[in-house]
Amino acid sequence: MDGAARPQRGDELELRVESLAFGGEGIARLGDSGYVVFVAGAIPGDRVRALVYKRKRSYAHARMTELLEESPERIAPLAAHPGVPWQVMPYERQLQVKQEQVGDALRRLGHLDGFELEPIVPALEPWRYRNKLEYSFGEDAGGGLVCGFHASAGANSVVALDDCLLASEDGNRAREAALGWCRGQGLKAWERSRARRQDASAPGPAPDGRARLRNLVVREGRRTGMLQVRVVTTAGELDAGGLAAELHEALGAQLSGVLWSRSGSPAETTTGGETELVWGEDGLPERLGELDLRISAEAFFQTNTEMAEVLYGVAGEYAALEGWERVYDLYCGIGTIALTLAPRAGELWGIELLRTAVADAIEGAKRNGVGGAHFFAGDTRAPGRRDRRPAAGRALQEGGPPHHRRVAAADRLPLVQPDDPGAERSRTRRGRLGPAPRAPRGHVPADAPHRVRGAARARLSDAPHRVRRAARARLSDAPHRVRRAAPARLRPRSRAGPPLTRAAHSHRLARCAP
Repeated sequence: MDGAARPQRGDELELRVESLAFGGEGIARLGDSGYVVFVAGAIPGDRVRALVYKRKRSYAHARMTELLEESPERIAPLAAHPGVPWQVMPYERQLQVKQEQVGDALRRLGHLDGFELEPIVPALEPWRYRNKLEYSFGEDAGGGLVCGFHASAGANSVVALDDCLLASEDGNRAREAALGWCRGQGLKAWERSRARRQDASAPGPAPDGRARLRNLVVREGRRTGMLQVRVVTTAGELDAGGLAAELHEALGAQLSGVLWSRSGSPAETTTGGETELVWGEDGLPERLGELDLRISAEAFFQTNTEMAEVLYGVAGEYAALEGWERVYDLYCGIGTIALTLAPRAGELWGIELLRTAVADAIEGAKRNGVGGAHFFAGDTRAPGRRDRRPAAGRALQEGGPPHHRRVAAADRLPLVQPDDPGAERSRTRRGRLGPAPRAPRGHVPADAPHRVRGAARARLSDAPHRVRRAARARLSDAPHRVRRAAPARLRPRSRAGPPLTRAAHSHRLARCAP
């Protein structure tokens, strides 16, 4: 396609939307060449006028400015705020589209076939289900402070919220109380447009020395009713104690903790920087099934608590553990899946990059009396060019029993293990890694809202990532698992260390036999 046939940034186009892309944008095609335009806010069947805000060689992104002709499937939106692009379609139709997208991803991207894709398990509650919301501070047209969501499709503004339909009523009260206090203090939001320029310095305080507001993170224990509030600012002064007092007055005994994070990053993120506990507990109390948990401010936890319980039930059903297996939970977060499966497995290894999440997992194992679970802080990414990969990823692929394989001294992996006496959240130690099952190449999204027959245990992790080495054989209708191969994987390799005695080797095989 020549340059003249492609739209330019700022062009306004009339388009007919054909389908939906992953994430909810409509897909339209331009001209005889079929140039793809992703249209935010449009669904299949819509005819729209859209403004191009990003343009690439083979595709462009645009946001709908006018709905010229409605799709027969379009329904009236319920929420008056961004963040819910699918709400203009009936929920049953949403599930159908997502089912089709998962199947397409497995075939086209994963190059898989011959699997059975079961129906999606629908959500118990389509509204007010999220246990964590990250809001952004900004300014309205009159310069007043607002706290809400970013406008969709490339806009740099923040849309104010009256009632967030993704959060509970208690979560909304926390946001309103924090915003009211910030307005009363005369605090200002940081300048996002300036921070995003390449020549801009790191975001700093306001001219009066006070911190500028970046984000507000509200986390809720759906089973405990407790709330954790974290304000994210630039460097500078802040009466954080006054904010905590205001929140405690508004929320009472429901308030679990108030934290203050200071970040100098120009990126739109709530992680990193320095976080200070202002009041209460630094871990949010929560229950998941029979587990008693504490969740750190930046640790990952499934945002839909009720459906996480359903998901973990499915994981346990398909894992069909018999008590002798070694289970790997990659991207394990605070270890919720690992702690759920550990009592039914012979041994469980969880690997997670965020050290505070690993500390939560270790504490969770102790609090719930779960034995046989080992958690490690490290990176599980697959090998790269010239073997430039993290030690965890290399050890997982090469295998070898934990007593006979050390992480290379030049690329040591900081680990946190549950049997470390006096382990602290901020401390890690260097240690060893054990083997992982070898698997043919494949690609299965770990957070796909469906059940894939025979899904590998390691893929049912907490993180919304994709596990790159999914086993093709486990996506078939065959009811077998990896039990027959397990004893062989537990045998020591001669190049990794001294061999076991015959008696010790026989004892290990006997323990691993199904």
